[in-house]
Amino acid sequence: MVDSILNFLKDFGIWGMMFHSFIDAIIFPIPAFFTQVSLSMVDPSNALWLATVGFVGCLLGSPIGYWIGKVAGRSFLNKILKKEWVDSASEMFNRHGEAAIFLGSFTPIPFKIFTILSGSTNFPLWKLMGYAAIGRAAKFYIVGILFYIYGSLAENVINEYFTLISFALFLVIALVWFLFRKFRAKKKAQINASSETE
Repeated sequence: MVDSILNFLKDFGIWGMMFHSFIDAIIFPIPAFFTQVSLSMVDPSNALWLATVGFVGCLLGSPIGYWIGKVAGRSFLNKILKKEWVDSASEMFNRHGEAAIFLGSFTPIPFKIFTILSGSTNFPLWKLMGYAAIGRAAKFYIVGILFYIYGSLAENVINEYFTLISFALFLVIALVWFLFRKFRAKKKAQINASSETE
């Protein structure tokens, strides 16, 4: 059944990619990654355009997933997805919040769990969109760039090293984010200290 759905989406080309990434952020249990890889295999020269379309579709779908979380809460997730996925994502979200969205962009856990959890926990929508934009862009464009450079051979690279590449990129993004927050906190402390002395 999964193959027939993916083949159906693949038949619609770029629009299938857009639709799949859109519903991937809302309710659909199969990640858009699979449609992206299938279509990139067909025409690697189109891989960056597919990555862009997938990225935009995901961002358009994320607020709807967030709204579902606001209205239906976590109980909705337990009805449509594996309990272990929901429990794992919930634990990450409760512990790390912002970082969980970054990490959720790279893990096999469906991204819709994070959009719906964001809504159900009243996590700010603008933060969800900001962190999702960085994380999802990285994931879509890693695949797009690999296919654009290596053509159909990229499938082997993705099968063997995608998790490793994604994790390395996640660490780089997390480090930049951590340093930025530390710098911002230091600046704020300096401003508060100078205002107290005046």
